[in-house]
Parts: sequence; structure tokens; C-alpha cells
Amino acid sequence: MAEQFPGDVLDLLEAAGDRPVFEHAEQAVSGAELLAAVRRAANGLRQHGVGPGDGVAMLLGVSPGAFAAIVAAHVVGARVVGVRPGLTGRQREHLLADVAHTVADRGDGPDLRPSGSVLALDDLLSAADDGVRPRVSARPEDVARLIHTSGSTGLPKACAQTYAAMTAAWTLRPDAWPPAIRELAARLDRFLVFGTLASQVMLEYGLLTLAAGGVLVTADPPAFPEALVRHRATASVITVARLAKLVASQRTSPADLGGLRALMVSGSPLEPARAREAAAVLGPVVFHGYGQTETGMISMATPRDEPGSLGVPPFDLEVRGPSGGPVPPGTDGELFVRTPAQSSGYWREPELTDEVFADGWVRTRDLGRLDTEGRLWLTGRARDVVIVNANLYYTGPVERLLATHPSVAEAYAVAVPDDSTGETVHAFVVPAADRTPHLGELRALVAADLGEACAPTRLTLIEEAPLTPAGKPDKRRLAAGG
Repeated sequence: MAEQFPGDVLDLLEAAGDRPVFEHAEQAVSGAELLAAVRRAANGLRQHGVGPGDGVAMLLGVSPGAFAAIVAAHVVGARVVGVRPGLTGRQREHLLADVAHTVADRGDGPDLRPSGSVLALDDLLSAADDGVRPRVSARPEDVARLIHTSGSTGLPKACAQTYAAMTAAWTLRPDAWPPAIRELAARLDRFLVFGTLASQVMLEYGLLTLAAGGVLVTADPPAFPEALVRHRATASVITVARLAKLVASQRTSPADLGGLRALMVSGSPLEPARAREAAAVLGPVVFHGYGQTETGMISMATPRDEPGSLGVPPFDLEVRGPSGGPVPPGTDGELFVRTPAQSSGYWREPELTDEVFADGWVRTRDLGRLDTEGRLWLTGRARDVVIVNANLYYTGPVERLLATHPSVAEAYAVAVPDDSTGETVHAFVVPAADRTPHLGELRALVAADLGEACAPTRLTLIEEAPLTPAGKPDKRRLAAGG
């Protein structure tokens, strides 16, 4: 039987030997040094009794030590839970509810109040190094990680990805790379990482970089274009909003980005006009990815693809009509996909799992079409969401919370474009009798419970909501009129 993930990661680090694979705080770290850090962290976790199936939360940044700890947690077969910045106290408490340990490299680690112990990253990395290749204890059927997104209740929902799924992923296997990924991998000489390596996107592009023979270069905070220039980065991840700011900055005060070869846009749609402007200013460097937390990457457009297109999906994708069957090319419908590393369902949410995962397919709840050449085009959403800084949030919790305010009789939330965050929440409110809602009060209410990203930045007072022919509130008309 083939070794489970992260066996391939250990192989990569071992093969790298003295070659630098990480640059952090102006210091280079070789494959052999990073593998030694993984050994120490794995030994440290085992000394604390961490083993297969145990929940381990990661409150970590982008250092080589953070990478080693995440890989080590997978070596011992743990269920890894990434904790992203910006969560409210209630949301963070929800994520940490059933983890045995929390590994932290930040000062607020001891204040997390998890149910288990808090392990300092430095302590794990100080464990003994026996020099022996770490023994991978992961079991195929165990959950390898929980990847969180916002849920319909306002609390994060967790997509459960098994070790079998992570082992089947194409990321670490060059022979399985789709054509677009193969083109991208050739440009990942120096990949700029920031935020947290517990992020699904950052870790997977980071692993792809290692598999391509590149170097991970850390930058926090990731000020563009300064960080790209300073670290001589050839590639990085970027949101639509940050891409727009970079393009504007290059127009007014150009930096030397001659070494830049790839910017991976993900998290929200890139409008054709923005794509053309970026190509005109930055050159042929923009790769536009489409994926979901539940599936990982679904498709990717290269700089050679027509703006607005998401390229040819390399995995199974069906566009289904109202009857549930596939529709011909050029016809809009809901997208259903199957990817090698997709999640098995939502952690401890069987009803929601049954709604989205069926017969091996994942219902994306996105609308789109395939053209006659097999290219994918998104045309809308079959769900009410807003994508802020590449993170997806449901509008339902926002509406329910707004409706609890004494000045609000009815509330509707829609996504609208925003130059700073990609999208933002626009609230349409029917005032309660003799009351006048104020944006500041409504923002404070939502931010305190759901986080700043969900707080409305615009408020429109309406007498009543327009209705669809079926008698339901027509939020598309609200958005169009707003």
C-alpha cells in the first residue's frame, strides 16, 4: 500500500537536501533542515500524546516552523484545524470546541480558551531529533483536516477532507498536473507566502511550489508591490481587490516587476475588463482559478485564455438543468463537479452533507456553462453569498441578525462590487414603525456577532421588497437598483 499523505512531502524535502526550499527573515532553510524540523515537531506532538484522529488546531503564520508543525500534525495522523485571522470570539470558540490541542506561534495563544492544551510552536521544535525519517501514522479513512467556511447559521462550517483524498490530490504529483497547473508550476521559482499556511489556498500552492522545485518566500504583511520587489518574487496569490490596487499603483508609480511571472487570482470572479487591464499593465501573468472549499481547484485560466473564461476543467464537471440532467454546450445550468481531493462532507452536519454531496458529485450551487470548446464560464450563483477578500459568507445570517434590531422590520442583504474587498454587503431595510435605522448601529450589531467582513457598508431604506413571480423577495432587482 502506498504511504499516505504527507509521505510525498517528506520525499520532496529529503530529495531537496541542501537546496534552499524556504526563505524567512532573510534566512534560507534547506530541504534537509526543514525535514529535521518536521521530525522534531512530530516527536514533540507524539510526546504530548497526539495521534491518529486527534483534533489539533493551528494558530500559525507562514514561517518554516509553522510549515513543519502542520506537516508533522499530518505525519502523526491528526485532524488538523486551521484558525484564520478575523474570526469573532464566538466563531473561534466554535472552531476550537473539539480539538485536543492548539499549536500557537502568536502571543494570544494562551487566551484561546480551547478545550485541550496549548502547545507553543517553539517547544515542539525543541524536541529531540532522532534523525530517522518520520513514521507516517495517518490512516486513509481518517479526517486529515477541517477546512472552514462561513455557514448558514453564521458559525463556520467545516469541510472534512480525508487522508485518502489528500493522498489522491494532484498537487504533489507532477505526472498528474493539469495543463494549466503545469504552465503555472514552471513560474513558481520564488512563491511569496503570507497570512497563514493553515490556509487551504496558501498551503496547496506552497506544496505545488516545492513539487516544482521552487522556494517559499515569506512576507507579512504582504504589501504589494513592495513585497514582490523586495523578495524578488516570481509568483504569489492575490485577490481581485488587491489586483486592482496593484494595477492602479503600477499606472501611477511603477515598480520594477520584471521578475513577476504569475499572480494567482482566486476567491471571487475576475471581470473581463479587469483581466484585460491587468494584462495590459502587468503583462501575461494572471492565472484565474475557480474552486471551492469543498472541492479544491475546479478549473484554472492561464494568461492565454480569453478574459472571463475559467479555462477547460481538467476534472469531471456537469452543467445540469432544472430536471437534474446535463444540458448541451452553451446552455446555462448549475455546476456539479468531482475532483480527486474533494471533501467527504461537512463535519457533523449530515443534512447539509446530503444536500451538497451526492453519488460522488459535489453540488457547487454556482451557475455557468461550457462552450463548444469545453471552456467554463460562470454566469451567477444559486445561493445568497458575498465574497469579501476571497472569503465566502452567506447573507442569510446577516439578514436574520439585522432583523433583530428594534429599528428594522425587514432586512435583505446582497453582494455588491467593492474596490477594496472585491465585494461587500449592501443592506436593504424596511424600517420599523416610527424608527430610522442607522448604518453605524447595524454595522456594529453584525460585526460583533458575525465579524467585520459581514457588516454592511451600505444601507438603503425601502418601503417594501420587490417580489419575484413566485412571490419571493427579488434580491437581484434590489442589487440592480442599488
